[in-house]
Amino acid sequence: MKAASKVWVRGLSALVLVLGLSSFVQAADKANVTGTWTWMQAGRNGGAEVKTTLKLKQDGDKLTGTLLRAGNNASEIEIKDGKVKDNEVTFSTTVERNGNEITTKYSGKVEGDTLNLKVEAPGRNGQAGRAREVKATREKAAA
Repeated sequence: MKAASKVWVRGLSALVLVLGLSSFVQAADKANVTGTWTWMQAGRNGGAEVKTTLKLKQDGDKLTGTLLRAGNNASEIEIKDGKVKDNEVTFSTTVERNGNEITTKYSGKVEGDTLNLKVEAPGRNGQAGRAREVKATREKAAA
């Protein structure tokens, strides 16, 4: 093989190696949000804090799971339209109250075992909607 061909082959091999490693690093940078996440929030009308539990399962860019807000009316709510892109998540929940569907939207970023979420709830009785920030923490898996 001529010297020029060897240099070209080595250069091409190096390029393939670099591209392969960069794909690996990008994959490692993508968040994995599968797990159980919890946060506390103030109860209604100044009541005691209430624990909210979010169970997520990630499959590629698709996100499924349930949300459970403890308290008197506790019930698991299926999340809808769940998506993961890099370290960002979006999903919504819909509940029925008095014959009306109420959809709450969630969006946020995951950083390790912390999920910073913006929660956008619609208004009631003609009032404006409200948004709040919550910081969820991933529960450690049992050993």
